[in-house]
Amino acid sequence: MAHPTEHPHIVVHPPAMDGSRRVTTDDDETLGIATHADDVSEILRLADLYVTDLEDADFIEWQGGGPDDWPGLSEHHEHHHQQHEKQHEHHEH
Repeated sequence: MAHPTEHPHIVVHPPAMDGSRRVTTDDDETLGIATHADDVSEILRLADLYVTDLEDADFIEWQGGGPDDWPGLSEHHEHHHQQHEKQHEHHEH
């Protein structure tokens, strides 16, 4: 009889200088780099780990800040917004 899937222990590292956070397994295999909580969800999904609530997932260890701590986030959103406007201008021509 199959038992429930064992989740590996996931570590979200403290923010780097640019605000990005490395996501690794407990044996330090890098799964990806996140700049937003949604990135963490996507990185975990690609590793076949489906998480509905990052804060409630007991196998995720948040170091140097929780799911809401993304120092680079305001810059990230501003940058994304500018890119979107450029694409919009491009479509008008």
